[in-house]
Amino acid sequence: MEDHHTHNHHNHTSPITNVNTAFIVGICLNLLFVVVEAVVGLFINSLSLLSDAGHNLADVAALALSLLAFRFLKVRSTKKYTYGYRKTSILVALFNSFVLLISIGAIAYQAVYRFIHPVALDGTTIAIVAGIGIVINSITALLFLRDKDKDLNIKSAYLHLMSDAVVSLGIVAGGIVLYYTKWFWIDSVLSIIIVLVILYSTWNLLRSSLRLSLDGVPDNIRIDNIKATALKIPGVKGIHHIHVWAISTTENALTAHLVLPKDISNEQEKSIKHQLKHELNLQHIQHLTLETERGLQDCETEECI
Repeated sequence: MEDHHTHNHHNHTSPITNVNTAFIVGICLNLLFVVVEAVVGLFINSLSLLSDAGHNLADVAALALSLLAFRFLKVRSTKKYTYGYRKTSILVALFNSFVLLISIGAIAYQAVYRFIHPVALDGTTIAIVAGIGIVINSITALLFLRDKDKDLNIKSAYLHLMSDAVVSLGIVAGGIVLYYTKWFWIDSVLSIIIVLVILYSTWNLLRSSLRLSLDGVPDNIRIDNIKATALKIPGVKGIHHIHVWAISTTENALTAHLVLPKDISNEQEKSIKHQLKHELNLQHIQHLTLETERGLQDCETEECI
């Protein structure tokens, strides 16, 4: 048996364009809106506006952390950190999801209290401020639309901003209802709706980021597809001990044992590896380490996966 290791390393610069501009514009616009929403919410004593301001502030922090994570992606590797600081992008996504869950708890608590003890509110002011929120959140969400499927943090930003726009739309409707009916408990109901929207948009982010932080297989990769791809290449008898994990929210790595015929030439082995690298790169695997075994049968047991 001969062991050979092959590595496939690509340029580490992000293929995502204008991401810095999108994050900076998003941070500035949303921070300005948080100030407006918080000041007006305090002035008219609206829980829905204050809750949404808290949610938007959490989103501003999430955008700032995501921007920091993208900056870390460009840091060169060292002897201590051979992949650089790319993993921070995953940790930031995980942290952002926990922050949102904490904000959900705070909003829900206040909403229940205000539902029991409603106060008089100005529906017109609530609707106007929330209308501004629709415009700001929609504009900033569109900045991330093109790249939302390329990275977990960008998808997170897009989902948060779009959910904010939907929440603002609900608050506008609630403000109008409040103006005509004087049902002041509507403000608390809107806050509960905000909680449900945040929870829905956060759950997938939490699940995905937690899996990646534990070196689980990324959502867009299937081990069975990797095995099928390898076995389609002429000369490959089997592949086992497959391990796939995320280096960052945009880069994945794989190690595996590749089983080849005993009498295969070095040139044929090199060609097989090159073809497999190309095929797996199309399946979102950018870094490969392949150990070859000659003249052995593929392992069929679960322990080999």
